[in-house]
Amino acid sequence: MGRKRKHIRVTYSTLGSPDPLLDQYYEEDVVAAKTDFGQTFPMYINGEWVNANDTFTSISPADTSLIIGHFQNGTINDVSIAVQAARQAFRDWSTTPWQERIELLEKVANLISERLFLLGAVISIEVGKNRLESIGEAEEAADLIRQSINTMRENDGFVRQLGSEDKSIRNYSVLKPYGVWGVISPFNFPFALSAGPAGAALVAGNTVVHKPADDAPYTAFLLAQCFHDAGIPSGVYNMVTGSDEPGKALVANADVNGITFTGSYDVGKSILHEYGSGGEFVRPVVAEMGGKNAAIVTKNADLDKAAQGVMRSAFGATGQKCTACSRVYVHNEVKADFTTKLVELTKQIKVGDPTVRENYIGPLINESAYNAYRTYVTDVAADGEILVGGETLSERGYFVAPTVVDNLPFDHYAWTKELFVPLVVVGEFEDKKEAMQMVNDVSLGLSAGIYTEDRNEIQWFLDNVEAGVVYVNRPAGATTGAWPGYQAFGGWKGSTGTNKSNTGNFYLQQYMREQGQTIVG
Repeated sequence: MGRKRKHIRVTYSTLGSPDPLLDQYYEEDVVAAKTDFGQTFPMYINGEWVNANDTFTSISPADTSLIIGHFQNGTINDVSIAVQAARQAFRDWSTTPWQERIELLEKVANLISERLFLLGAVISIEVGKNRLESIGEAEEAADLIRQSINTMRENDGFVRQLGSEDKSIRNYSVLKPYGVWGVISPFNFPFALSAGPAGAALVAGNTVVHKPADDAPYTAFLLAQCFHDAGIPSGVYNMVTGSDEPGKALVANADVNGITFTGSYDVGKSILHEYGSGGEFVRPVVAEMGGKNAAIVTKNADLDKAAQGVMRSAFGATGQKCTACSRVYVHNEVKADFTTKLVELTKQIKVGDPTVRENYIGPLINESAYNAYRTYVTDVAADGEILVGGETLSERGYFVAPTVVDNLPFDHYAWTKELFVPLVVVGEFEDKKEAMQMVNDVSLGLSAGIYTEDRNEIQWFLDNVEAGVVYVNRPAGATTGAWPGYQAFGGWKGSTGTNKSNTGNFYLQQYMREQGQTIVG
């Protein structure tokens, strides 16, 4: 681990290991990561590693006998201390020249890249993603920070001179940070969706209090280490672990000036209502709140490409992506052939320990998700037909079978509710307008895809689909796989609180407010 390693780039479009050294590096770091398991890990507040009065234990969903570590159960008081530390650090950090801020954040991104395989190993063990998904997530985290850096640099710190009515008058538009920014991150992308928003807030000049998901506290600890080792000033970045209490405390704290939340629609809506308008004035909320993502397969589709793309998007990360393809509408003339191909690909999927190279699917995140899967497959079996899957696979970990469902009535909740398990429903259509109506007739609008070799159908899809991220004929994923600098990733409708993409050109600006300046003389 101490020697210089070749950098191997992995993105969500990577269909296989791009370099044999990837497997060597990853497997070395799986062993290395486990040597630190079982310890008690602190929080990070005001530049120091601190403990709470109580701890909780984190286990691996792939092996419930494996204790990852014991983590601090942060309280309202811990959050208050972190917020005050961030508030005290804000003046110096916000007035630090933006060039110096991005130089420090570049160090953070570079440390993430240097620790890529160790971080990937931990993500696999802690949340159950396979090696390519996990390494790809760590790579994405570094790229998300770099994207915010590049946006700040390309816009020269967001200071722009405007027109004036007289040569003696100078007018400027200046974007300035808000203050203390809270980041509440999810379990399914515990590293990327922590580092990305935290990095954006810090590049913009805010200070940060981060509350990670309680299913992924070790990943958060490793991110805090990257900030610490890069030399982030005390109080600029803070991290408080725990269950629901610290997250609720962060939302309720009047000294928090902005929040980024990634998670469920219900929780996100409550934050938008309670936090956004809960103080003396409206405070910004950057929210991504899930998806119920659909693919359309027309009679003009390449069915092999379509089946592969749907399979990858439906079952990647065990279906626990907000962009997972959970419903497919197929033209009746090709539905039988498409379904046969999808079922055959699904049967070939290997489920098991996510650190093992041949396994594409790891476990669900926890017992609650495991039990939810059992409920869903019971319900869809009662009203439809399970073509493959529908089984739980292990008593030792939360493993379940990838599941394809057919002949399910369109009024069943599986067509409209985000399930967050590896289950996809397939239905047929005759009129493409009818298919589009069903695609759009949900409250969420994150991602969608189409498979067709007809250029007119492609344009029709792009003109009519109500989703923030759309893909055409993508074998690497029907509805998944956005990458910083390549796709603008963000939702429409109930999937978002801002309608801005977190990998697009307008993301960083959400962490700043505009001030008009007029100077005479």
